[in-house]
Amino acid sequence: MITLKNIIKTFDGNTVLKNISTVFEQGKTNLIIGRSGSGKTVLLKSTLGLFEVDSGEIWYNERNFTQMNQKERKVLRREVGMVFQGGALFDSISVEGNVRFPLDMFTEMSSAEKQKRVDFCLDHVNIEKQAFKLSPSEISGGMQKRVAIARAIALNPKYLFCDEPNSGLDPETATVIDQLIQTLTKEFQMTTIINTHDMNSVIEIGESVLFISHGQKEWEGTKNEILSSGNQKLEDFIFANKLYAQMKKGK
Repeated sequence: MITLKNIIKTFDGNTVLKNISTVFEQGKTNLIIGRSGSGKTVLLKSTLGLFEVDSGEIWYNERNFTQMNQKERKVLRREVGMVFQGGALFDSISVEGNVRFPLDMFTEMSSAEKQKRVDFCLDHVNIEKQAFKLSPSEISGGMQKRVAIARAIALNPKYLFCDEPNSGLDPETATVIDQLIQTLTKEFQMTTIINTHDMNSVIEIGESVLFISHGQKEWEGTKNEILSSGNQKLEDFIFANKLYAQMKKGK
């Protein structure tokens, strides 16, 4: 579980996050949604510690991240997995080499132990063995995202952050990635936070949804509660989405 308490973040005198409080629950897919420029990416990066907040508290379970020194934060970050928007795979090394990378960096595992963990993670994201030795450029975009997820779970993280994991994917592949993230979240009981603008993802896996507008928390709830939220800003954000329009019509 990650708890945010009264988070404020400014850049050059401009307040980007305005007193945001929320709880990201363990074992659930927690989604942050909002328009471009709403502050959702800043919130994600602030929670990770990539941006220092001006005030407020960030708690990782019972640990106050905002009061930790750099050494303590470095230890905690070993419990964090990250799936970047573009995948951010190293094209100069193989698929299995990408998944082994955090194990080489942060563990004292033997070569055999590392290989066993690599095989386990790639198997869990349904990458076949014949692809292990390929470079990322030799596999599809959907497979690249799955490899990125395998790398993110290599260190068996307690917390998983996903920044627009469906970016650049076709709807069918995006759904597969959504379901994969949700399955892994439940299997490993991670606290998963997903930054997205994809309403298909919200309807598919939005167990907990935080809607941000102009740096403020406007609404939070589940995917099932969105249709009856009564929040005009939320409806303005999603009403143009065809999937939402169909659901509204069939309600």
